Amino acid sequence: MDILGINIDYDRPVKLADSVYWVGFADTEGRLQCNPYLIVDGDEAVLIDGGSRPDFSTVMRKVLQTGVTPRQISHLIYQHYDPDLCGSIPNLESIIGSPDLRIVSHAENNPFIRHYAPCSPLLCIDRMERRLTLRSGRTLRFFRTPYAHSAGSFITYDEATGILFTSDLFGSAGAFNYWKLFAEMEQCCQGCQINKPAMPDEPCEVTEAPCPWSGMHHFHRRIMPGNAQLRHAMTVVESVGARMVAPQHGSILHRTADIKAAIDALKAMDDIGIDGMSSGRWGKL
Repeated sequence: MDILGINIDYDRPVKLADSVYWVGFADTEGRLQCNPYLIVDGDEAVLIDGGSRPDFSTVMRKVLQTGVTPRQISHLIYQHYDPDLCGSIPNLESIIGSPDLRIVSHAENNPFIRHYAPCSPLLCIDRMERRLTLRSGRTLRFFRTPYAHSAGSFITYDEATGILFTSDLFGSAGAFNYWKLFAEMEQCCQGCQINKPAMPDEPCEVTEAPCPWSGMHHFHRRIMPGNAQLRHAMTVVESVGARMVAPQHGSILHRTADIKAAIDALKAMDDIGIDGMSSGRWGKL
């Protein structure tokens, strides 16, 4: 599929691969683009990082546009506990209306997720052998990425399509004027500004467009707690060998060359979180 050749209608679900959809809200006013994802497997569906309460109506409308009925959703996966992922849990539970619905996260996240008042059982990925097998046999595998950025953070790999859903990892933030669902990095300088980044909306020296690597850098150094945690997470991602990386914020990386370049660039950062602050690189304690 020629992803960049598609004329994308952001008012509808966007197909990423066979049976996998972006069902997010294209934010024309804010600067933090959020990306929920839906996996459809026969008569069963799984929603990943389902979104905030204000975005619920948009997300559910797009779920319905895929042909899925709410009751087909068997699992809600939350890769950490922030409100931009979990805020719509009561809305989703209400419209799904199934006693068999399960919420999947990690034990470190679940005490916080309970504050969203879920009715469904909260499962821990460690007690599931870090995998979810759907009725068809399709398997989603979970990989721990602790403190990137919460203690219970993890990422989800769909074996059927090779898509890795990475939550905040590989995320970026910037003005909507420059946001695209699929990252266009073929002509980019491949991370040359990571070590001396421009601001996220300043143009790249090569493409004269806002630098996607710079936006990624600024996002990670504020969201992630430190260098070691991010590097460990990148090592985990590298071990998976995904063909597509779908973060909860920013743009999807759909070329293996871009995924490798992003991993290398993020591993090389030395001013993440408290490490950047303590060194005086981007703020004072």
